[in-house]
Amino acid sequence: MAATLAVFSGGLKVKAGVLAVQISSLPLRREFPRYFSSSSKRRVAAISSSLRVSAVYNHHQRNRNSWPRVATFCTAATDAGTTVPADESEKKSESQKEEENVKETANLLDIKVGRIVKAWQHEEADSLYVEEVDIGEAEPRIICSGLVKYVPLDLLQGASVVVLANLKPRNMRGVKSCGMLLAASDAAHENVELLVPPEGSVPGDRVWFGNEEDLEQLPEPAPPNKVQKKKIWESVQPLLKTDESGVSMLKEHLMRTSSGLVTSKSLRNANIS
Repeated sequence: MAATLAVFSGGLKVKAGVLAVQISSLPLRREFPRYFSSSSKRRVAAISSSLRVSAVYNHHQRNRNSWPRVATFCTAATDAGTTVPADESEKKSESQKEEENVKETANLLDIKVGRIVKAWQHEEADSLYVEEVDIGEAEPRIICSGLVKYVPLDLLQGASVVVLANLKPRNMRGVKSCGMLLAASDAAHENVELLVPPEGSVPGDRVWFGNEEDLEQLPEPAPPNKVQKKKIWESVQPLLKTDESGVSMLKEHLMRTSSGLVTSKSLRNANIS
């Protein structure tokens, strides 16, 4: 059969893996009738089909290296269980930077331990006390505070306090106030009590936010003009709270002196201002 098909070299054409059989000479057909019987046609068709399949397979094998690589959604990345997604890692990094920036800003405030030398009722304002406060300077500071409704006058005499000392002086009903006493208050602002420095603190000790080791790296306090212009106190104050133990904090940063932590006597989860 193979030898006879070779005779029809002009009539047998293979293109793109498909066997096309053309009989170009009718005399030959008459001369070799048995090779064009129905059974012979079936054999030729079978050969053509086989060649088509083989050609298609070979074509794909030659070109398979150029096929695009398709990633499946079922394939897990290497160490997928322990790898932190890039966006989450970036968020954590940004959050850490924000925390550090907040702490650095807060430590531009000149917060000091003070001791009230003398306190009295403001002559022109029923809601204000006037205090002379020793903060380690040559002369006591004069500070006005709106504590009349919350703290008995006798409890102020000689009290250790926490003072914000680099605010611009304000005229409060005829008295020039040069600082602020920091206090904790509940959400309704019905209960207010002064923050308490740790035992062993002395007037003039600096108060900062962070760890004990941060003391050596604290920036110089900003001048009052910068505190006002940059609204440093306004940006820091909403972040000041006492925790469940009454410890004063700036977000997650502890408020402290070299002797220990600043606290509130009884107010927990309270605002500080």
